[in-house]
Amino acid sequence: MGASRGPRLSGMQKQVLALYRGFLRAARSKSPEDRHRIESFVSAEFRRNSKLVDRKNFLYIEYLLRRGKKQLEQISSPATLGLSSLNLRFSENQKP
Repeated sequence: MGASRGPRLSGMQKQVLALYRGFLRAARSKSPEDRHRIESFVSAEFRRNSKLVDRKNFLYIEYLLRRGKKQLEQISSPATLGLSSLNLRFSENQKP
């Protein structure tokens, strides 16, 4: 690989990107239908959290990373055939 061109990433940013790439890799091992569903869900969740979560809220970001790693382990398992999700809605006053 050549020299990096983007800004330097913090350790936590690198963990988030590694988690995202891990989900995309895990999705490759599933059926095409499940792969598309997993990729869409993961992309939407990461985008949603990037907009809702304050970048300086390290405790919450670490919590999301731990939760994401557990979900990645479950999706990576060959025994996992599909994807289901739980939708939680927050009111305007309530933010994660």
